[in-house]
Amino acid sequence: MEPLYEGKAKRLYATEDPNVLRMEYKDEATAFNAEKKAEFENKGRLNTAITLAIYRMLEAKGVETHIVESIDDTNILVKSVDILLVEVIVRNVAAGSFCKRVGVEEGTAFKQPIVEFSYKSDELGDPLINDDYAREMGLATPEECAELKEKALVINEVLIDFFKRAGLKLVDFKIEFGRTKDADAKIVLADEISPDTCRLWDLETGKKLDKDRFRQDLGGVMEAYEEVLKRVEQIS
Repeated sequence: MEPLYEGKAKRLYATEDPNVLRMEYKDEATAFNAEKKAEFENKGRLNTAITLAIYRMLEAKGVETHIVESIDDTNILVKSVDILLVEVIVRNVAAGSFCKRVGVEEGTAFKQPIVEFSYKSDELGDPLINDDYAREMGLATPEECAELKEKALVINEVLIDFFKRAGLKLVDFKIEFGRTKDADAKIVLADEISPDTCRLWDLETGKKLDKDRFRQDLGGVMEAYEEVLKRVEQIS
C-alpha cells in the first residue's frame, strides 16, 4: 500500500475508517534537515513504544492526543487530523540551536520555559516564526497561537515531572498539533514524543540519551533509546 504521506521518521496510511489513519514508525534517522541520514535497527519499535507510553500518560492527565490504539511494534492507529504547520518548541535548558543563535552556554537553566514557534517546512529548514508570521501566513489565528502555547506549557509541566521520576532531565522538546476533522474541530497533540523530538539528559551524570548522540556522533544511539524506554516503562 502506498503511504498517504511519508516524513523523515514516519509514514501515514489510509484505513477503512476515513477518520482514522495508520502511522508507521521508520528505522531511519535524520539530522540537520535530513543532511545527515542513517538507519538504526529497532528505532521504529523503540519510538513507537516510548510515544505510546508518554501519550497514554498525558491523556490520563487530561491532554487530548490523536492516538487511537496500538496495532503492533511499529504501527499505531491515529485520528485523522489537519496538522498545523506551526511546530512548537519548549526549552527548559539551553542546548542545540538556541546556543548557536545567541551564544548561551549549553546546560544553562532558564528561569522559566521558553516557547518558540517554527514554520513546518523542510524546504525552508523549519524557520523560527512568531504569532504575527502565523497570522499573516494563514497558519494559525492569534487565538490558536495562544492555545498552542498554553497547551505546550501544560505538557511541559507534566513531562518535567514524568521524566524526573525516570531519572531524566527534560532539556527541550518539539511537538506538533492537529485540528480534528469532526464538528468540534479541536486542536489535539499529534505526531510523537520520543528521543527523536526531546533532549533528555541523565539527572545524575548529564549523559545525553536522545538524538544528539546521532547528531554529535557520540555513539550508542539505540542503547540510549533503549534506556529511555526502560525507564519510561518502569514508571508508567
